[in-house]
Amino acid sequence: MDQPIVAECSALQHHYGSTAALAGIDLDLHAGRVTALLGPNGAGKTTLIHLLLGVLSVQRGRLELFGGLKPGSREAQERIGVMLQASGVQDNLTVAELLGLFASFYPQPDSQIGLLDELELIELADRRFDRLSGGQKQRVLFALAVVGRPDWLILDEPTTGLDPAARRILWRAIEARRQAGVSILLCTHFMDEAQKLADHVVVLDRGRILEQGSPDAIRRRVPSDRIRVRTALPSAKLRTLPGVQSVQAGEAFTEILSRRGVDTVRALLAADDAIEDLEVAGADLETAFLALTDSAQTEQEAA
Repeated sequence: MDQPIVAECSALQHHYGSTAALAGIDLDLHAGRVTALLGPNGAGKTTLIHLLLGVLSVQRGRLELFGGLKPGSREAQERIGVMLQASGVQDNLTVAELLGLFASFYPQPDSQIGLLDELELIELADRRFDRLSGGQKQRVLFALAVVGRPDWLILDEPTTGLDPAARRILWRAIEARRQAGVSILLCTHFMDEAQKLADHVVVLDRGRILEQGSPDAIRRRVPSDRIRVRTALPSAKLRTLPGVQSVQAGEAFTEILSRRGVDTVRALLAADDAIEDLEVAGADLETAFLALTDSAQTEQEAA
């Protein structure tokens, strides 16, 4: 049985002057799962989030929430928890005061003590927000986003600035809400985060959806091998080797994505008998993301 849809986008477009931030996307966000929204800077992720929240008005296309609600309506806002990169909270209040203030906006808020304990904020409860570290602020903002027990949680770069221990705290909190049936839209630049948490991945670039599906499905649609090597061969020559889809030359190493790793390596060895530090690995979600966006850029440049 299909899960209910929390957000339905159909032919959704948005322009800033002559620039298309969204170029006609069709996207259904389903209830009860974590959807990771991936894309390079300028892909349209923030525009899409602002449209979902009703911060921006729909210019063209259709956008409905929860089976018929208008973005930005009071009915929709009461069901959504939001954690954005720009917080806008009163930073002269303590952590406990902020959590109490946000809890007062909802008829049945979550336990404030429980949230402080879950996010390891108990010892910071009486500290003013403006005196917290960046990572501590991120955990507080997450607590503010979930204190109202939302049906849908929108998280924009929630683990930016967190050390590994704090990052794991947030990961556990996100997973706990997914297990409880909360729908989550996770916008992140961390591929390992998307790989670990997401049920569904949407790759957005230049206002268009390049691919969407489970993390494993996305990985299966792109080159199966990532080759890392020191070579004197120019990128133009490497792109002519069998199976090669993309080449990224760094200061020390060159990274090659290939659909036919064995054939690529064989041709590489024949073309340069002085290569060093050859390494071949299977594709992960980061490899898939880079391959998809690199391919899209190449196609646009050739058009």
